[in-house]
Amino acid sequence: MNLTKPVKNMSRYLKRLKEDDEACREALKSGIFLLYHKLSPLLRETSSGIYTLASLKTSGFNTTPFKLFHYVNKRILHMHLYICMPISVDLEHILEKVGKDKHFVNESFLLGCTDKGEPQFSLEVGDIDRSALEQECRGMFVDLRKAFFMLPGPESPLAAKGQALLRWHQTNCFCSATGQPTIRNQSGSFRVCHSSGITYYPKMAPVVIVLVSDGSRCLLARQTMFPLGMYSALSGFCDMGESVEETLHREVAEEVGLEVKNIQYSGSQHWPFPQSSFMLACHATVNPDKTQVNIDKAELEDARWFTYEEITEALRKPPLDPRREPPVFWVPPSYAIANQLIQEWANQQQLSRKLHGLK
Repeated sequence: MNLTKPVKNMSRYLKRLKEDDEACREALKSGIFLLYHKLSPLLRETSSGIYTLASLKTSGFNTTPFKLFHYVNKRILHMHLYICMPISVDLEHILEKVGKDKHFVNESFLLGCTDKGEPQFSLEVGDIDRSALEQECRGMFVDLRKAFFMLPGPESPLAAKGQALLRWHQTNCFCSATGQPTIRNQSGSFRVCHSSGITYYPKMAPVVIVLVSDGSRCLLARQTMFPLGMYSALSGFCDMGESVEETLHREVAEEVGLEVKNIQYSGSQHWPFPQSSFMLACHATVNPDKTQVNIDKAELEDARWFTYEEITEALRKPPLDPRREPPVFWVPPSYAIANQLIQEWANQQQLSRKLHGLK
């Protein structure tokens, strides 16, 4: 039985929650909350061994459904409690048990809505004892990079968005013009300095990520900070005033000494590292006669060309468990847009081989 009131126009509903403080405060009473401890999201392990984002709810969410079930049939109520409570724990009750006022939920930031129209919020609980929270919530706080390997694909962007919004608010508490504190609105969609009148909005830094091909091979590189064995597409931040094309030409020339052509846009993705980046993904080619790589060692640890066979093998065996020894060569997992670029290139190569009668 679905007791959630459907939202006909989700975009307008979210816009209202962002702009109307009272509407957002009301939404907090029936919201779903993702907890972060020093920017690490709270995960739970399911009975099947799969990890998922822990979704907590306030008592206001459960009151109405429980009353309705009570009037219909007390046995149904007891069954509903038995089934749902291990999954959806009362956040306000947990906060009080660990010594925090239940009104602390008002410090949450609006993330979006579920398909059922339930508002979603992120809440930083880094000043509360971590082990006590993990015990009460029946979960564990996991570093976001590691969590990406553990979460189902659709949950990774939500975990990233929650962390990015929390981080932005933590680093924008003061006005850059006056040094005075900035004040958030209820949803967290902006901060205002009442001294200068300046309004600050959460920002993302534009980054170009490009998969370079010479026609039969693709170029991948790795930085020293990458996990052992992982290679990815080239990437770099856009300089002030640059277009995507200008950034792409400059970054490839700087990092590997190649001149690219035939730029093709593929897609975009929010990426929470190092702060909050907006990834613009492209394909590009180089002249097959000019493929000598000249690596900028200040930027990259290594860069080299990979064959179709090497790429397809890496795509077939992604490293799903970060606790195990990684393969000698592997590519970013499916949630990363770099993986999309590599997969698209492999698909194009496969099609080309079929057209030319090759295996």
